[in-house]
Amino acid sequence: MSSKARLDWSHQGRVAKLVLAAPPGNVLDRAMLAELQAGAEAIAARGGVNAVVLTGEGPHFSYGAAVEEHLPGEIVATLAALHGLLRRLVKLPAPTLAAVRGQCLGGGFELALACDLVLAEENARLGCPEIKLAVFPPAASALLPVRIGAARAAELLLTGRSWTAAEAHHHGLVTRLAPPDQLREELETWLERDLLPLSAAALRHATAAARRPVRRALVEDLPDHEHRYLEELMAEPDALEGLQAFLAKRPPRWQRPAAPTPPGSPAREPVGR
Repeated sequence: MSSKARLDWSHQGRVAKLVLAAPPGNVLDRAMLAELQAGAEAIAARGGVNAVVLTGEGPHFSYGAAVEEHLPGEIVATLAALHGLLRRLVKLPAPTLAAVRGQCLGGGFELALACDLVLAEENARLGCPEIKLAVFPPAASALLPVRIGAARAAELLLTGRSWTAAEAHHHGLVTRLAPPDQLREELETWLERDLLPLSAAALRHATAAARRPVRRALVEDLPDHEHRYLEELMAEPDALEGLQAFLAKRPPRWQRPAAPTPPGSPAREPVGR
């Protein structure tokens, strides 16, 4: 694997670690997604794995996907790569743990949502800010209601705000908290105490059973969200404006829709007739 992602093995090959290795932001462009996919395929081909850890190199888990790869002409391939990786992750034959520090946003947040367990440093922040760019996150829209319920999911999806790790832990999205700068130590304690003593075969079957609601969301709900995003949302002028404004570092200029005509009102003649 190249420098944008790395697959490491530890504990006599019983723990696989997929590392987002493009700090400081670990932006999930298609090159990184392809390398993570290759790493996941390598893990799937190997038996006797007790845990798979996803983590980011540097101060942040991930700022999210590359915004320029969400523009028309790019977005179809981008969503295919991201959603293909998520579907691969939920088929891995071992529990998946997202180990999160710093920012965990957008596509990076969707990676964490696809994992079975989340360990986060107390100063981490997690969320999906896509609505602020006049788009929405298809995978998070499918996975968040499964993880935390529809009402709490709506808060994140519709406002674009991010949660502190403590808030995410309170709502059940983060499984365990780690003190600042103690992510690695807490991860090792968790692995050695709770997962490594167990049978890899039993974990494989238990993981498949526990993931059924998540896999169902990716199979049944995600295609509908993806279709809405590609075929309907991307036809809206505001979607392109939001992405271009972000890239240009300027405030967006949203299109103001025309007021609807009240029922029964006579049609207005065009000026000049």
